Amino acid sequence: MPLLEETTLPQEHPTTVPVVIIGNGPSGICLSYLLSGHKPYLDTATVHPNPILYKKLQETKHLSITEQELEYLSEGLEGRSRNPVAVLFDTLLHPNADFGYEFPPVLQWRRDKQQHIPHLVLGRATPGGAWHAMEGSMLTISLGIWMELPGVNYRDLTNGKRRDVTSDRATPEEISSYYRNYVKLKGLQKNFVDNTYVTSVQKLCRGQEGEGLENRHGDQGEGGVGDGGNKGFEGNGVECLNNVGGGALWEVRGYQQVQNNTHVPFSLFAENVVLATGASDSPVRLGAEGEDLPFVFHSISDLGLAVSQRKLDMNSDPVLIVGAGLSAADAVLCACNSNIRVLHVFRKSVDDSDLIFKQLPKTLYPEYHTVYNMMCSQTYTNVAPSSASNRPQAVSIASSVCAKMCPKPQLAAGNMAGNASVGLFPDYTSFPQHCLVSFQSDMKCLLQGNNSLKAFKISMALVLIGTNPNLFFLKGQGQYLGQDPTKPISCTQNPIDIHPYTFESTKEPGLFAMGPLAGDNFVRFLKGGALGIASCLLKRLKKKGTLISNGGNNFI
Repeated sequence: MPLLEETTLPQEHPTTVPVVIIGNGPSGICLSYLLSGHKPYLDTATVHPNPILYKKLQETKHLSITEQELEYLSEGLEGRSRNPVAVLFDTLLHPNADFGYEFPPVLQWRRDKQQHIPHLVLGRATPGGAWHAMEGSMLTISLGIWMELPGVNYRDLTNGKRRDVTSDRATPEEISSYYRNYVKLKGLQKNFVDNTYVTSVQKLCRGQEGEGLENRHGDQGEGGVGDGGNKGFEGNGVECLNNVGGGALWEVRGYQQVQNNTHVPFSLFAENVVLATGASDSPVRLGAEGEDLPFVFHSISDLGLAVSQRKLDMNSDPVLIVGAGLSAADAVLCACNSNIRVLHVFRKSVDDSDLIFKQLPKTLYPEYHTVYNMMCSQTYTNVAPSSASNRPQAVSIASSVCAKMCPKPQLAAGNMAGNASVGLFPDYTSFPQHCLVSFQSDMKCLLQGNNSLKAFKISMALVLIGTNPNLFFLKGQGQYLGQDPTKPISCTQNPIDIHPYTFESTKEPGLFAMGPLAGDNFVRFLKGGALGIASCLLKRLKKKGTLISNGGNNFI
């Protein structure tokens, strides 16, 4: 449903919402579930394998986890997240998962409608976020059950299917369908507003009665803001929460795309804003000469499109793939399975301990280990040609880069492991410890490695070296919120600096971050952000005596 149109509201009286969540991926969905009055309790019929944690849980088993001291419960726990609450929630949902066990959760969920906090979840598409845009044939890194959200078993919505005895991973299509259905099954639709684009989030400070609202940073903001705050909107069915003793509000502006691509602007006031936008907004660029040329791309989907349109085949000049992460590996798999020649360039050594492949079990991720084997054994210097033309040749004039390969059957990614030791893909060549110097308009690329320059003719280039969040709607793109405020926000290198148990920004009270923005890049752990934020807000509102609910939202 459309938001209240900005043009239909008195400009000085935008709607006030207790919580606005920006992003409707798994982070936003999970938080909406907890804010809707769903509370986790210890399931007394279960026993957690960690005796110390289990003893703590039994001490206050009459209280929901959100009402307890998360710092106390998290103490001493270890896991694969830097955020202690993420580790806590993960071990409650998936006890001893890192040891290969699949124990049932030790939580049971109860609905308390009086604990519902009205909120809106704003997303650019339907619930599920970036999962809708991912290549449907790939498999997730995490197991399917690790992608599930509280209260709905993943296998129940996917017919419990398993692909083989070693893999229980899922496709993006299955995951996106699960998230859409989850919102419906849990009755959360009323909290979600689809096809919305946030263009501005500004902090506003409330003075004394009658003094109005002003921008914290000294400017009025887009369109200006008058006084009165949230007065006059109780008639909409919204029981607004006033900041006791003054305080601050956030102004959230944007537009909703409706039928016929019409843009309907909106403006909201929020007492709390949660950033749950994920990490896939903006691809990281090399900054190399020629990177804006039309044959240079930054998304694997562009390779898939070229393949589907038959712009590439085994007779084409090779595709250049830059990067040593999983996106680059997926591109290698896509190209090789389509019999397209590949030049794979990356800065790290194949022995670098930070390579993601070294962290993935071979039995569970056979296709990625096939790529890693090729990265190690089919380097530019190690290729053992049967003739001079079989090895990729650096060129100064137009000449063949790779020998034409013999036709061979296409292999699905999951079947590649069986061929890892026999032949692999002879149309692939890796360039470890090489840098991309430039792209040339004549479809050549210039590589540097071992104090030498090499030029190759290519058909297209894919630069897949990571993505960064795009927080353009915040002051200075939110850079001042980072752990290092002198650098741009990066989900891996410089996440938003948060309080470890509430996920609230250390720089801006009332502003929260979760998921990749807080350093949790796997669905398995981003759910901890929902626990921390929900616990924080419930405790604050209870303390203020303003925890109210009308059982739903009427903002939309």
